[in-house]
Amino acid sequence: MQGIKRKLVYVGGYEVLGLAVGTTVMTLLTGDSVSSTGPLAIMITVIATLWNMAYNYLFEAWESRQADRTRTVWRRILHAVGFQATLICFLIPLIAWWLEITLVRAFLLDVVFIVYVPFYTFAYHWAFDRIFGVPASAVNDAEPQEQESVALVHAE
Repeated sequence: MQGIKRKLVYVGGYEVLGLAVGTTVMTLLTGDSVSSTGPLAIMITVIATLWNMAYNYLFEAWESRQADRTRTVWRRILHAVGFQATLICFLIPLIAWWLEITLVRAFLLDVVFIVYVPFYTFAYHWAFDRIFGVPASAVNDAEPQEQESVALVHAE
């Protein structure tokens, strides 16, 4: 699966699962009701979804320009940590405003997510690639030719 279909399936699954976990964790951490944390979780999910689409587009554009485009563990870690590090720039002010707390308290509240989300992103992205295959941006140009050569050698 490639292109926009891949991106929509990826982000849809990622955010639906993230919304369920995020609402539950935010409710437990704040002691507020789901009616208070639920709308915040939805706003966070919308922002995260939009940023996820943009971030993955930018990451894949960068990835496609690399000499070696293999999705190594280090590249997956870079992807997960980069996404979370940039996302918190949007979310900390929102959390502080919604819960009427300081930016420092919002950051401390978000620490759980700051730690959790890169692991979740890494695991989800890895599982998604295993199920649906990697995007074209993660395939080295030489790989299809090498596979064809191997097939020709075995056919002879």
